[in-house]
Amino acid sequence: MCIDCGCAEPFHKHDHEDNHSPRKIQVGEDLLAKNNRLAAANRARFAAEQLFVLNLVSSPGSGKTSILERTLTDLKSRLAFAVLEGDQQTDNDANRIAATGVPVKQINTGAGCHLDAHMVGHGVDLFDLGATDVLMIENVGNLVCPASFDLGEAHKVAVLSVTEGEDKPLKYPLMFQAADLMLINKIDLLPYLRFDLAQCKAFARQVNPAIKIIELSCYSGEGMEQWYDWLQQGVNQKRET
Repeated sequence: MCIDCGCAEPFHKHDHEDNHSPRKIQVGEDLLAKNNRLAAANRARFAAEQLFVLNLVSSPGSGKTSILERTLTDLKSRLAFAVLEGDQQTDNDANRIAATGVPVKQINTGAGCHLDAHMVGHGVDLFDLGATDVLMIENVGNLVCPASFDLGEAHKVAVLSVTEGEDKPLKYPLMFQAADLMLINKIDLLPYLRFDLAQCKAFARQVNPAIKIIELSCYSGEGMEQWYDWLQQGVNQKRET
């Protein structure tokens, strides 16, 4: 979805303004305002259920689904999960999640480049939220549009793999400013890549000094316990409110 005018086509010219009326800015503000109202309603609903909600964001291929698969497999005996899967097309990722035995719903956005609060609000109707501890929302692979759209989540979690450039936080600063946690994935591949881990973390903290960073590999399992501890702490805090 285009955040300038709300249409489903992400790449097109915008002839919504002239020399006297900055309509493009007004329409963009209206679109985000509507989304924010729906996100606030989602957040209130989730809070009433003491539900810990995470919005996983990244570029395609970072390993979001693989992290989810391992997380659900390792923790489903301790925590009750539900998953919303966002993609433009196919139910491939939802099928992978379903194989773990965790409730999942696929949301296909078509030409849209991100999930929005309306999609999430209707998507969770499938789940028994009162019996759920953690809702995982896997957003469409994109480091641009999802940064602007609140879904009602407690935290955005940005996943960056070491197969990408260490300068991603500088290239896409809005996403890393919006995220509370960055998972640096595929660290088992570091010996084979020219990826400066320290520089990547420094860049992330340059755009967001408060961001928490966990290095992990969902393949080898290194660092996953730290991620699990962070998840459990979030669930505990929700239960105490």
